[in-house]
Amino acid sequence: MMASMPKEKRRKPEKPRRPSAWWRDRNTMTTVVLGTVAVALYCVMVPIHAAVYGSNTATTIVFTAAAVGAPLIALRHPNIATAMFTIAALALALLIPSESTAIGLWPWTVPLLIAFAVAVAVLTIGHGWRRGLALYLLGSLAGVIASAIVPAAPSGNSLIITTSIVGTVLLAATLLAGRLRVGAELSRERQVSAEEQQRRLQIEERTRIARELHDVVAHSMSVIQVQASTARYRLPDLPEVAIAEFEDVAATARGSLTEMRRLLGVLRTEDQPTELAPQQGIEDVPALVDSIRRAGADVALELIAANLSAVPAGVQITAFRLVQEALSNAVRHAPGSAISVRIGMDTEAVRIRVHNTTAERPAPDSPEGHGLRGMRERVALVEGTLEVGPDPEGGWTVAAVIPWLHNQENA
Repeated sequence: MMASMPKEKRRKPEKPRRPSAWWRDRNTMTTVVLGTVAVALYCVMVPIHAAVYGSNTATTIVFTAAAVGAPLIALRHPNIATAMFTIAALALALLIPSESTAIGLWPWTVPLLIAFAVAVAVLTIGHGWRRGLALYLLGSLAGVIASAIVPAAPSGNSLIITTSIVGTVLLAATLLAGRLRVGAELSRERQVSAEEQQRRLQIEERTRIARELHDVVAHSMSVIQVQASTARYRLPDLPEVAIAEFEDVAATARGSLTEMRRLLGVLRTEDQPTELAPQQGIEDVPALVDSIRRAGADVALELIAANLSAVPAGVQITAFRLVQEALSNAVRHAPGSAISVRIGMDTEAVRIRVHNTTAERPAPDSPEGHGLRGMRERVALVEGTLEVGPDPEGGWTVAAVIPWLHNQENA
């Protein structure tokens, strides 16, 4: 890998997704609407009960806050909201002096009736019709108890109007809750169907890729392996050097076929990848370097590793593939250069450095591949760091730090 190696194409940075506006979030919008309704009812109920009906102002403020705040509390704590509203409704009715009960509706004033309807609707839609019915019955019972405690007060019309209106609200909220539940179930079904469709398309694509690899690449590799293995028998008087070269080619082809079979198994596995053969690790790097040397490259290896058995398999595979790709790129893009490989291991990470000097002869033109991107993706999967680039002397360096202790804990 050298300085003149073609640069990896840079993707245009993706625009960060803006967070969804608060008014598009259902829970936030519900809280805002109920909060607005609570403030409006509070601003109306306190003056009416205190100034018009003559209730004690301080006590009215407390129980009014409980009554109008019950729908907000009902979003998360329906039982608390039910008890809070029932007690507040009874207290607000009893706080009105008996001589003032004839001024308007009693024991349910208009703002208190609206708060009752809102609380029942919230409980029914959010927690089911049983919760809404419980508050409806308890609230109605609170009005009946207030009428029994103050028998002289005219309460018949108020009780009839309140139970009728809130009962209608309960019925409408029950129907709406059912409609919302059906809509949510349909949305979930559509989402599951879309996920299954996407999964099926992915499986079909992976199967197509596996088929192409098997029919084209694996077949070609098999032909190469057979030709290289039988060359000594088909071609008489081959020198020993040529026979050794053919044997190396055959061995490389067999190894590639093994990797191809493993890759085909991964592509044809729907759920999780299967391992059909042992994966290479750091201990296989010397053999990899030897194969590169036999191809004519000048490669120096420095391997400093204490206890490779403690390194997780994922880190070992990443380290091997990283060195393999770096050596392949160095041989391809910087022919004739001197290559040095250093792999060190400490108590926290595996540190890799592959460096090549300036090429002695121009590299043949080759299309830009996905090597650098693949290395970055592998290192990112194990939460490591990768630095790739030219050095001041004109060479090329690949340096990676792969934390193995963290990956061992997560294994």
